[in-house]
Amino acid sequence: MEEITMYYHIDCGTSNQVLELIRQKGFEPKLIDYVQNPIGAEKLQDLLDLLGLTPRELLKTSIPLYKELDLEDPDLSQEYIFKQIVDHPILMNRPIVITSKGAKLCRPAELVLDLLP
Repeated sequence: MEEITMYYHIDCGTSNQVLELIRQKGFEPKLIDYVQNPIGAEKLQDLLDLLGLTPRELLKTSIPLYKELDLEDPDLSQEYIFKQIVDHPILMNRPIVITSKGAKLCRPAELVLDLLP
């Protein structure tokens, strides 16, 4: 059986859409609510490496905390943004799905279909 891991937030509509698409294909992913159970710096770096993204590219820009922390400032270093995501996991965009076919930030939700067998 294909192992599927999904980093999600239970209150995220797109996360719930992706979960439904995975289940419609007959799979039950390992769910990691990274807001309730923060993943830490090492795992965040692993995810960034898998996704081929920078910390800035992984930011969730539509939440108030993004503006409160002034994260739209283009002069902020990637290291600073990385630390903010570690300290405030809600800043990490989601859902992220990992399968044997690779890893993706699944926005829009249909991107998950590329990762399923």
